[in-house]
Amino acid sequence: MTHITPFLWFDTNLKEITDFYLSVFPGSAITSTGSLSDTPSGNVETASMNILGQKFQMMTAGPLFHFTEAVSFVVSCKDQAEVDYYWNALTSGGSESQCGWLKDKYGLSWQIVPQDFERMMSTGTREQIGRVTQAFLQMKKLDIATLEAAFNAS
Repeated sequence: MTHITPFLWFDTNLKEITDFYLSVFPGSAITSTGSLSDTPSGNVETASMNILGQKFQMMTAGPLFHFTEAVSFVVSCKDQAEVDYYWNALTSGGSESQCGWLKDKYGLSWQIVPQDFERMMSTGTREQIGRVTQAFLQMKKLDIATLEAAFNAS
């Protein structure tokens, strides 16, 4: 079966990185590890992980490349408690941004998005979507109650 797997290049400390993601995402698992010697980048560590049902491949090969916000991973959360959990876990040592975006301590960008937000933006009227947009543009971590109030305002 053909599929797409994100491949992430980190600087160093692959075990620390995989342990972090294992601690943040319940049910995640490392599916394989490996190492390469004498590459142009020196010694390289590799790992494959399953995170929330998505396969990721990772390697540590030095500081040649860095992540940008041009690529991010969306975590679709069932409720505010889940939004709060992932926001707090992933910003620990990282940084908050706007509109539900953050960077974790390894520089990887994430969007922590409540499913209710996705519903509002896909089913709302033009006016409702406009109010929700104005509300989330003021936020860092998305707040479902505030978004719902904007959606339901008349």
